[in-house]
Amino acid sequence: MSSCLQTIQDYGLRSIGIGERLLPRSDFTLCEHFTLIGSGMIWNIYFGVLALLTGFFLATAVALGKASRNPLLRKPSEWFIFVFRGSPLFIQFFFAYFFFLNLKSVHPFFDPFTSAWLGALIVLFLNTAAYSGEIFYGALLSVPKGDIEAADAYGLSGWARFRRIIWPTMLRLAWPAYTNEAIFLFHATTLVFFSGFPAWQQRGDALYYANYFADKTFNPFVPYPILAFYFILLTLAIVFLFGQMNRYLNRHLPQERRKRMTFRLNLLR
Repeated sequence: MSSCLQTIQDYGLRSIGIGERLLPRSDFTLCEHFTLIGSGMIWNIYFGVLALLTGFFLATAVALGKASRNPLLRKPSEWFIFVFRGSPLFIQFFFAYFFFLNLKSVHPFFDPFTSAWLGALIVLFLNTAAYSGEIFYGALLSVPKGDIEAADAYGLSGWARFRRIIWPTMLRLAWPAYTNEAIFLFHATTLVFFSGFPAWQQRGDALYYANYFADKTFNPFVPYPILAFYFILLTLAIVFLFGQMNRYLNRHLPQERRKRMTFRLNLLR
């Protein structure tokens, strides 16, 4: 027990540069598996949380742009969604890294963009904004006309109507599908260190360390189930938090009319 606590102290924050610099080389214990893979989850959570928070606002803007009658707003929004939904996320990481690498050769200002903490985050931000934007766009079209007519009858127009009527209704309709997107976004963070952005000083995410143990031991049946266990816990946390938000969004509806969230498995990105 004491040796496991020492392992946690040595490797618990290794993925962010705190603790032992060198990875264990042999005689791997189960505690080392759980500790290092769990340490890598810090990166997965970092990528997922920041991409989701920032992408939410861009997704709202893209949805409004796609629903606009003005082609100067509609066409860029449509192409943004098409490009990022139409190309694999793995390829987006690959091209983004080499694009930022070329910019780095032009000016040192772009040096941080070749690091995963910023460059990969930008890719995830744009990718989830495109998927979420399409979800919000569909919900925007589904806002009942009666709600809009009622807002007009009360004298609400422009920004006030959007903020108090259209936007809350859009979120309420989109939230179950948006929850699925959030879950898949966190799963997609495992692609970061396998798609071009290098892990500096072996400071990678959970999949990076799981792959390290699998390569060293030639036994994938220990690290990968541990990795799956961590992501199942993360998914349960997302389901709970988004479920609470879903209840808040539907708090004004009678119990029998409240939309219950259903989750679908995304097989392809």
